[in-house]
Amino acid sequence: MAIPDSAQKNTSNAFKVKGVTVLATAMLTFIPFWKAAAIVLCDFGSSAFYAGGIAMRAFGPAFPWYILGVMLFAGLLLMMYIESCALFTRGGIFPVVNAGLGENAAKAATAAILFDFVLTGPISSITAGHYMIGLANSLLETFGVNAELPPNLFSILFALAVTCYFWYQNIKGIEDSSDKSAKIIKFSLIVCVILFIFAIITLVQRGNITLPPFKPNLNKDALGFAENITFFQKIGYIGVLIALGHSVLALSGLETLVQVYREIEYPKIQNLKKAALVIFIFAFVFTGGLTFLSSLIIPSDLIASKYSDNLLAGLTMHLNAPHLIKLALQAAVVVAGVLMLSGAVNTSIIGANGTLSRVAESGILTDWFRKIHKKHGTTYHIINMICMTQIIVILLSRGEVFLIGQAYAFGVLWSFVFETTSIVILRFKKPNQKRKFMMPFNIKFKHYYIPVGGLFVVIMVIVLAAVNLITKKVATISGVSFTVLVFLGFHISQIINAKKANDMFEEGHREKINKISVENLDTALQGLEGQKRILVPVRNPDNLYHLDAVLKDLSDEETNVIVLYAKPIDNWRVGKISGLKSIDEEELFTKVILVAEKYGHPVYPLLINSNEPFYAISQVAVAAKVQEIVMGVSGSYGANDQLERLVMAWGALQNTNEPLPMTARIIWEGREVSYKF
Repeated sequence: MAIPDSAQKNTSNAFKVKGVTVLATAMLTFIPFWKAAAIVLCDFGSSAFYAGGIAMRAFGPAFPWYILGVMLFAGLLLMMYIESCALFTRGGIFPVVNAGLGENAAKAATAAILFDFVLTGPISSITAGHYMIGLANSLLETFGVNAELPPNLFSILFALAVTCYFWYQNIKGIEDSSDKSAKIIKFSLIVCVILFIFAIITLVQRGNITLPPFKPNLNKDALGFAENITFFQKIGYIGVLIALGHSVLALSGLETLVQVYREIEYPKIQNLKKAALVIFIFAFVFTGGLTFLSSLIIPSDLIASKYSDNLLAGLTMHLNAPHLIKLALQAAVVVAGVLMLSGAVNTSIIGANGTLSRVAESGILTDWFRKIHKKHGTTYHIINMICMTQIIVILLSRGEVFLIGQAYAFGVLWSFVFETTSIVILRFKKPNQKRKFMMPFNIKFKHYYIPVGGLFVVIMVIVLAAVNLITKKVATISGVSFTVLVFLGFHISQIINAKKANDMFEEGHREKINKISVENLDTALQGLEGQKRILVPVRNPDNLYHLDAVLKDLSDEETNVIVLYAKPIDNWRVGKISGLKSIDEEELFTKVILVAEKYGHPVYPLLINSNEPFYAISQVAVAAKVQEIVMGVSGSYGANDQLERLVMAWGALQNTNEPLPMTARIIWEGREVSYKF
């Protein structure tokens, strides 16, 4: 629509962009599948450095069989997690269990998984300290120094330093921390291959290989509350389940896969499958394989005494090789272990942060928890609280890996129980919901897919959790106490936040977004790097079909998608021309972020103040040199009227000597109109 001549002079200044704001949030950073796998492996794979030693102390030389069995079971759990992600882009234990079993079960499940995350960082960083001090003592022995450094004290100091370091990295955001995780895994893979080669050579040179026994030798620590129950002391299927229960701590870290799913780039499910496959193969070979090789090469009595806290370092020192080579291999293993175990601190913070963020979004936690960092856009209050809790655990552990290991499996198993049960229940509660992936082994009955494979996994984790509840005394007492305490904290916070929660329920979740004012459009757009650029104006949070269509069809990583909201100044009027009312930009851009996360494509959110949206759209398009403008159909104008207004505004801004080619499209359900300038 052209501006009347009588009003044009008076409105020319009114129609100009009044302010430019770049909207920053950590939720629009997407990572490739191998980075996602690296984040998970820094936790899941790091158990190779301590799981075997803890299992050995619990039930004897049979430990490698059970660690290997747990790694195989991890493949089934990974497939369950993929189905969970196929249902919820913003997944994790709280929304899944809430949908399947209800809010109270979801709060209990969240408390259980938080117990796992709280212990993951300390056990990993303390183990890393033991590996370092073990190397230092080996060097002292090599050089004939008759002294031994205190392992527990050093491990505590090292664990505190690592926790503080990754606290800072997570305050900065997931992109920085994922880069470091990827580098750690690459180096660890190289060390793993070298160690495998030397171990195989050693076994070939020794000749006769004696496989470890399959029958576990359960001690008092392994039996726990069942110490005086005759039925549990009989070695058979129950003994196998008890041994598996003491090995299941090697599964810690899988929940992190769900937390990073929202950050995985396009195509999301395909990349998630690739990440899961990488995780399974690496963990099976690294954790299962190296643990098994250690049991074949190191005498079992030394594993139980000298190398229970640094199993792989012990493997290097029992290889058939000159002492200096063994020392060099130990140094390489220690470097890999320290990096990988330290990275597990990072993944535990990421996982706990993501889990609590889902709880906060539901209205259970107050706004204090959801407050984001002014510079980095991260939920720093949650991160601070997680790291402080981990520091307390480090100090209380006194540097004893086995002490934390005894408490570890509670959160891992009970989170599996809640989450896998919910996934199975959702097959029946939401049978018509489209799933891009389902756990294999299903029977079709009418419009239901009966999850035979899923039910098997659920039964296994319930049985293991029940056995652990009876046989792991430390885990049961500490885990139940922590879970009850956190559950009560959620309940009290929910009562305090009741009014706000009702408002959140009515208004919907609001993503916290930093608003950064800049001088002009050129400054706002200088971060764009792609050669092709698409401008997607948005206004109505319930009318983002056009943005969905753009991201759904987008396959070029070099294309920048600029999402623009031209916010009018309320209650302005010049002559007969009046402005539209502004809307809640937090609600609008929350919906934009959800669409971007759905497909894994980054977008560039931009907000400008302008009294004429079509003129503002054209200004941004010219400044950004976009090749395409994609709009949704307006509720106020018809599609043809929208195009006419855009053409008039575009023509007024063009340099007649160097006109910019551009295509405008208006998309709504089932229809599209376009115009090529």
